[in-house]
Amino acid sequence: MYRIAPSILSADFASLGGEVQNVIDAGADWIHFDVMDNHYVPNLTIGPAVAAAIKPHCVTSEGQAVPLDVHLMVQPVDALAIAFAQSGADLITFHPDAETHVDRTLQLIRDAGCQAGLVFNPATPLDILEWVVDKIDIILLMSVNPGFGGQSFIESTYRKIEAARKLIDATGRDIRLEVDGGIKVDNIARVASAGADTFVAGSAIFDQPDYHDVIKAMRTELSDC
Repeated sequence: MYRIAPSILSADFASLGGEVQNVIDAGADWIHFDVMDNHYVPNLTIGPAVAAAIKPHCVTSEGQAVPLDVHLMVQPVDALAIAFAQSGADLITFHPDAETHVDRTLQLIRDAGCQAGLVFNPATPLDILEWVVDKIDIILLMSVNPGFGGQSFIESTYRKIEAARKLIDATGRDIRLEVDGGIKVDNIARVASAGADTFVAGSAIFDQPDYHDVIKAMRTELSDC
């Protein structure tokens, strides 16, 4: 089943709780939470206290919990991973080149009660997955260079999605394949056809006046995949 995960990096920070609730009411499946440290990437965003503040808003009008999907663009990883687990994260992903002991960090996240995953920048190979795929719940492929929202989709990502999908299928494990960067109504179907099942969209949703209309249009495109 496909998942749409709006990135609150593009939301109105002055009313973040309301933005989270509005986009969930509009049909979001997950809330994507981008963490940048002005070290691993050239930007500084939000921390565990903000995750804890919005966690109560991550629920549908029927009372169903909506997963908080935390993407760590930080270095080092371990301490912040634990802090976000304690602040309500459901899924935590990090970049393997940002942490010396990747296997240990994945296990640390899972021991803290969260699903764990790795994030791959546009030019980062998938080779490390051969050694840690047994500890992976999600693979996140960046289709832009991380650090800022509103960038255009990098075309070579399609081949990478196909390669990651083959790897996942070969394992027989239930691993989600998420893509982040430049996802829009007019390309989401092609991204899905390449093998992705989870889609992060920031400005494509939050820059529009009606979140429901955008998410509905995305689902319409996905229905033909």
